[in-house]
Amino acid sequence: MQQKSFERNSRLEGEIRSVMSELLRFEVNDPRLTDVTVSLIRLSADRSKAKVYFSVIGDEEREREAGDGFSAASAFMRRQLGQRMRLRVVPSLEFVRDTSYEYGDRMERLFDRLSENGMLPAADGDSSGSKEDS
Repeated sequence: MQQKSFERNSRLEGEIRSVMSELLRFEVNDPRLTDVTVSLIRLSADRSKAKVYFSVIGDEEREREAGDGFSAASAFMRRQLGQRMRLRVVPSLEFVRDTSYEYGDRMERLFDRLSENGMLPAADGDSSGSKEDS
């Protein structure tokens, strides 16, 4: 039973992400939400709450503007979500900045520095892991 619930949540998360992305592109006319991408949806176990992770390129001011834009559009987006998906219970929406891209970029730069300092083996394109005899 728990497996079916997980599969249903996963499917619903994908559908919600699709609807939210479509709303951002075609329905929401708030300039603060221009070039904002919905990257991930996480539903609570009882499906009453949805965390909407979004990514935006820019500084902290741009992030704040996007958050304000989502606050203003939240009721509209939730209503549209209920109409388009015909859900019995439409989850409340919480908007959260997705920082995984920045984290990945920071890790990549860290690995580059470690490699430059000789602390990591250089990537030479040889995936076999063996050294050639000299």
